[in-house]
Amino acid sequence: MGQHINLNTGGMQCIGAYLAAPKGGSKGGIVVVQEIFGVNAHIRSVADRFAEHGYTAIAPAFFDHVESGVELRYDPADYERGKQLVGEVGLERALVDVASAAESIRSAGKIGVVGYCWGGSVALLSATRLGLPAVSYYGARNVNFLDEKPKAPLQFHFGENDASIPPAAVQRHRDALPQMEIYTYPAGHAFNRDADANHYDAASAKLALQRTLDFFARQLGA
Repeated sequence: MGQHINLNTGGMQCIGAYLAAPKGGSKGGIVVVQEIFGVNAHIRSVADRFAEHGYTAIAPAFFDHVESGVELRYDPADYERGKQLVGEVGLERALVDVASAAESIRSAGKIGVVGYCWGGSVALLSATRLGLPAVSYYGARNVNFLDEKPKAPLQFHFGENDASIPPAAVQRHRDALPQMEIYTYPAGHAFNRDADANHYDAASAKLALQRTLDFFARQLGA
């Protein structure tokens, strides 16, 4: 469904991105922010799924700042490589890329952001710093930024059995952002990652997606 495009970012840099367009008119645009594994087949399928629901979806390839075409697997070696790459890219540069991606699909209508794992924290910052409505899936780094005041609505999804985000961390979200939607599921980390049988939880992913679509329907006016 989608295609690879080039995306102009800050400082005259250019990175790749995966763009998935809906059939017919667009309900709005969604910037899809990857996990630490790059814009791999799973993230492309996530963008495709939003396109199937009527949104123009774009997934910036943040790792292109360091190394082009990175698509990592879900094994220990690539996990460590992914952590290294997100450290090199940094959250500040990622936000510049999100802003550029949002601008590139501005013709689709109002723009929102959805992010997973590392991307979940980028999504949170997209609401607090860029003013974009955002959905954050299991962002373990979120707790470092809960003192920032959101400029746009947020929705959060967490697995109740996620060792990297214990119940106390979820409660910190509720305490800091009582006006926002915060959901938990009987699942672990990365429960939406259907390409990984060790983490995927179909029932939780289905419910979270429906809540995400409802959120974007409200916030993007579709």
